[in-house]
Amino acid sequence: MFDVPPAEGKTRFHDFDLPDPILHAIADLEFKYCTPIQAAIIPHLLAGKDSAGRAQTGTGKTAAFLIAIFTHFIRHPVTGRRPNGTPRALILSPTRELALQIGRDAADLAKYSPFRIVTVYGGTEYERQQRALRNEVVDVVAATPGRLLDFKRNGVIDLRHVEFLVIDEADRMLDMGFIPDVSTIIRSTPAKEQRQTMLFSATLTDDVMRLASQWLKNPVKVDIMPEQVAVDSVNQIVYLVTSELKIALTINILKRAQTVRALVFGNRRDQTERLVRELKRFGIHCALLSGAVPQNVRTRVLEEFRAGKIPVLVATDVAGRGLHIEGVTHVINFNIPEDPEDYVHRIGRTGRAGKQGTSITFACEDESFKLPAIEEYIGHPLRCTQPEDEWLVLPQALHALEPPPPRTHSGGGGSRPYGRPRGGSGRRPGPRRGPPGRGRR
Repeated sequence: MFDVPPAEGKTRFHDFDLPDPILHAIADLEFKYCTPIQAAIIPHLLAGKDSAGRAQTGTGKTAAFLIAIFTHFIRHPVTGRRPNGTPRALILSPTRELALQIGRDAADLAKYSPFRIVTVYGGTEYERQQRALRNEVVDVVAATPGRLLDFKRNGVIDLRHVEFLVIDEADRMLDMGFIPDVSTIIRSTPAKEQRQTMLFSATLTDDVMRLASQWLKNPVKVDIMPEQVAVDSVNQIVYLVTSELKIALTINILKRAQTVRALVFGNRRDQTERLVRELKRFGIHCALLSGAVPQNVRTRVLEEFRAGKIPVLVATDVAGRGLHIEGVTHVINFNIPEDPEDYVHRIGRTGRAGKQGTSITFACEDESFKLPAIEEYIGHPLRCTQPEDEWLVLPQALHALEPPPPRTHSGGGGSRPYGRPRGGSGRRPGPRRGPPGRGRR
């Protein structure tokens, strides 16, 4: 029923002798062959070994650890009724979006299994999450640290029976200052000798490995290099364009380039807020996703984007990691990210699940100096080109530009987010690739 033909150099999920309910769910998801991280780490996880994996979002690591956890649950069922709010598996993530995505992935893979998954995150739905933990037997909890710690302190959740602990995106946990909370949570679980622990990170720095040594027992290290993530399946384009013409170019790409579902990234909230107002003025149906957007609105926007009701999502890097949205055809870097690693995360939102995608990055006079570091990080040069003249001409606006909302807090920096776009093709842009006097490399 779930047979997949062998293919040279590829590992099938069938090769792991997984239980039928798991294979059935995998077949429904149309997963056939393992990604590199799945092929490398699933055998170790099924053997009960602790693992430290270097892998970024979009590589299939979530499915890898969920398959291992659910396989163990099926093969080692707990007899008798367990107390409410006592999960067998705990998955920690740094962001609400990632926790929600893990919860959705878990529900998909448990489609034919009787497992109860609860997602715990801050910002909203406190009562609903609390009721789910207090009133039901729970198998898997996917959680952000703050809300989980709150529930633990209030006696809503009992972590003393956790058999599987997953720490996802450990590097971001470090960056966001969550490690003290995570340490407190882990101390509430059984000793590391009595649980199976998995740690995943986009980078395995010395700091991350120190954490792994504290929390994992004799871990197997699986290292998937970042340049393997999405480069092969993403057509990467860099347009040389002046900052004042980036709006016109964005509008024409979204209107002309057969974009079905597009993510447009900016570096700052004020940039993305104004960009949304400009796009709407020219008749582009879009929505904003940033840290300033309330959580209930963020959740609704993501669901509508996932369902295709919103074709264009303008986002800060809050959306750069942990989001698995099928069918994103284009990623536009309106601003070049400050960190080369974020470039890989952003373009990894497209070109997923074996499909081809397109990433377009704008290199203007203010930001193009960042490109060499990205090229060094991904291991190959980026081809820079100039857009056609007609793509730099603003179409007729449908609405007047709305004034920005009143500022309730200080906005980052006093520099302009980008210049006012103007009509006409203008002169050919010629941005610098580095500080004055700096060579190409």
